[in-house]
Amino acid sequence: MDWMEAVVHTTTMGADVVSEVLMNAGAVGTAIEDRYDVTSSKKEDGMWDMIDEDVLRHMSEDVLVKAYFKDDQTAQETLHLVSEKLRELGKMDLGFDMGSLALENSCVHEQDWAENWKKYYKPFRAGEQLVIKPSWEAYEPLEGDLVLELDPGMAFGTGTHETTFMCMQQLERYVKPGCRAIDVGCGSGILGLAAAKLGASDVLAIDLDELAVKVAKENIEKNGLSSVVRAVHGDLLEHREEKADVIVANIIADVICFLCGPAKNHLLPGGVFICSGIIREREDDVQRALAQAGYTVCNRLEKGEWVCLAAHL
Repeated sequence: MDWMEAVVHTTTMGADVVSEVLMNAGAVGTAIEDRYDVTSSKKEDGMWDMIDEDVLRHMSEDVLVKAYFKDDQTAQETLHLVSEKLRELGKMDLGFDMGSLALENSCVHEQDWAENWKKYYKPFRAGEQLVIKPSWEAYEPLEGDLVLELDPGMAFGTGTHETTFMCMQQLERYVKPGCRAIDVGCGSGILGLAAAKLGASDVLAIDLDELAVKVAKENIEKNGLSSVVRAVHGDLLEHREEKADVIVANIIADVICFLCGPAKNHLLPGGVFICSGIIREREDDVQRALAQAGYTVCNRLEKGEWVCLAAHL
């Protein structure tokens, strides 16, 4: 299948807003290419070889949000819709610079896409124990390493973004052997798989994007964790009855503010709600929503422009 790749030029702070616009327009997946992710994370916290220096030199100074749409008879209409939405976005005062919001598009053959993005993705350490490794890369584990093989496909969630990285650090802190976990907005399944590797005995991974669920299922199978992790299609925690010791949601601030109340009904006594995807300017809103829902923040991580909170009832 051929895909239409839409590329929007924006900023680190604007990337998630742009990504949401593209997903609402029907994108089957988005990817964020940000030099800051690379330069701020490289060699920190035990990470290594995340990207080749030659690739870094050729990365845009802008943050690029890339979205993929089916290249069919509706493609040009979709492109026009995205252009209009970006024009509206550019007129809004969001309190931070959104960049040029320039839009480019091209046709991408699926095989070309699948091969080209691999050069950006190398093994890296995501915490004291967790190591993320694409299946095509070799890695010799150190004693105590918990290695996850991950092929993100066209779903967001390689673990290199600060929001995902901090979630995995929080999971290392709060996931205990035998506990239950729920990953809301699972993407490629990385956080649910991390919970399982850390000892969770039952993990539910949920995503509204059917393609993300498909990719998550493939990664679950690849890691031999089908008996522990199950990926399902769903809208947040609606119509779910499962309860967990740890709930993790790497989404956006507005959704977290909405979700933290309903999540209470799914937390077991002593459970922890981990939330990330929070731009620093929205942290107060999330802190206020957590407090109003009855949570107490027990741990806070900050990396770049992003904040990750862990809270209990």
